[in-house]
Amino acid sequence: MGTRMDVLFRGATVYDGSGSAGVQRDVAVREERIVALGAESAQMSGGRVVDAGGLALAPGFIDLHSHADHTLPAFPRATNSVTQGVTTELVGLCGFSVAPVSADPLRRTQLQELSSGIGPDLDWSWQTFAEYLERFEEAKPAVNVAPLVGHHALRIFGMGIEDRPPTPAELSSMRQALAAALAQGAWGMSSGLVYVPGSFANTEELVELGRELQREDALYVSHIRDESDGLVGAVDEAIEIGERLGIRTQVSHLKITARRNAGRIGPAIEHLEAARERGVRAHADVYPYLAGSTFLHQVLPPWVKAGGMDAMVERLRIPEQRQRLRHDIEQDSGTWSNHVAAAGGWHNILIASVRNPARRADEGRRVADLSLEADCDPLDYTLDLLIADRGATTMIVFLMDERDMRQALSWRWSAVGSDQLGVTSPSARVHPRAYGAFARVLGWGVRETGLFRLEEAVRKMTGLAADILGLRDRGRVAPGMIADLVLFDPASVGDAATYDEPTRTARGVEYVMLGGEFAVDQGKAVRLDLGRVLRAR
Repeated sequence: MGTRMDVLFRGATVYDGSGSAGVQRDVAVREERIVALGAESAQMSGGRVVDAGGLALAPGFIDLHSHADHTLPAFPRATNSVTQGVTTELVGLCGFSVAPVSADPLRRTQLQELSSGIGPDLDWSWQTFAEYLERFEEAKPAVNVAPLVGHHALRIFGMGIEDRPPTPAELSSMRQALAAALAQGAWGMSSGLVYVPGSFANTEELVELGRELQREDALYVSHIRDESDGLVGAVDEAIEIGERLGIRTQVSHLKITARRNAGRIGPAIEHLEAARERGVRAHADVYPYLAGSTFLHQVLPPWVKAGGMDAMVERLRIPEQRQRLRHDIEQDSGTWSNHVAAAGGWHNILIASVRNPARRADEGRRVADLSLEADCDPLDYTLDLLIADRGATTMIVFLMDERDMRQALSWRWSAVGSDQLGVTSPSARVHPRAYGAFARVLGWGVRETGLFRLEEAVRKMTGLAADILGLRDRGRVAPGMIADLVLFDPASVGDAATYDEPTRTARGVEYVMLGGEFAVDQGKAVRLDLGRVLRAR
């Protein structure tokens, strides 16, 4: 009599996450783990048999760039990720995390306001990173989450939003907070060097903080300082931090922006490749779209945001400050990431979401059209919207070239990250990548354009991602691994979400399993409470 099993997937073409070509074989699952492949599965008895003929079976996809730590605790049953086969998300990116929280009321408020727009009003009933993870776990999210701690949160914890280097005492406080977060389960630290207050930090500050990452061999993930004209130098800074500390370093959503830079991403990738040849563990994550999404206030120069959102809103009310803003945006000095110039004008900036209900009609519209209807200058329209929404508005900005996106996505050491934000309800206005990034890699990337073979696409979204993160029991189809699995139809899988209809569910994903239980069964979401908080230690 054979060993008992819970589920047998019969006749699937298995892509094991290593980059090897697919092989038709049975896969047996018992409790939360894969227990047998191929002929060994035939010796097992009992359980449900799923006829997987014609389907590809792969490890559950790992999203290496998600801001769902700002949304899943309040909206844990979100379907956007699991319905495209994602079973684990790396959260706490671009320097933004919701812990640790300072006991100082001003700094607490600064951190909360900084997060406005990424997600809903969380209950903020925590201070330490451990307390936050406990709340997250209690919510039973739809997918697993692996948390990073954000440099913004650490800097606000140690010194508030100040445009200066930290004092030795402040830096020590930040290091202690980072060490505590790592001990409590963080997989590493993220930075967002185009966002305040991260933009106020220099390389040495990040290296000194990184000493704590070095002690734990933790991960450093950076939204780098410049994704436009200064891309190569900004990539070099991330490489330098990883190289000096001997740690893994990942460039967030690798891309080059601005029409004038179309076709120029090559040197940045060459520098990353050269670093790898020197032994630096350098990687990147990429999403397969030509538009990014971030706060609308990123059209403004950094100086206007010193002191936090309240201070910014007050500056926007002053005519002289607005004139200074106009000058900085129109002159485009190259000293900061000017999204208006990079997009080629206000017609390429679309309002994604607003918090103020009175401005809800702006969602899904382009700034150029809105300002024309209002008989108003586009910048004035934008500043007035930011005042009305207290800085919480998000935008979608079209500023990339497909040649560069393809080159970044197809680099061997690029994993996939959705960069999803703002999934606060089933109808929340978001970038389509939140519902389609991984399905798009399989449909558009493999089947339609032939950018890479299916086994390579799967490797990028599973085995490579697990290796970058250090997940030892996920990302492969092999006996003993956690049964986080996705079965999809290679002939039909693809994204359906668009900029006009961003919440349309991906096609062709038939089964998704988390920890040996079905989250998606025959194309329908059936369990949205199977996710766990994955702690690094």
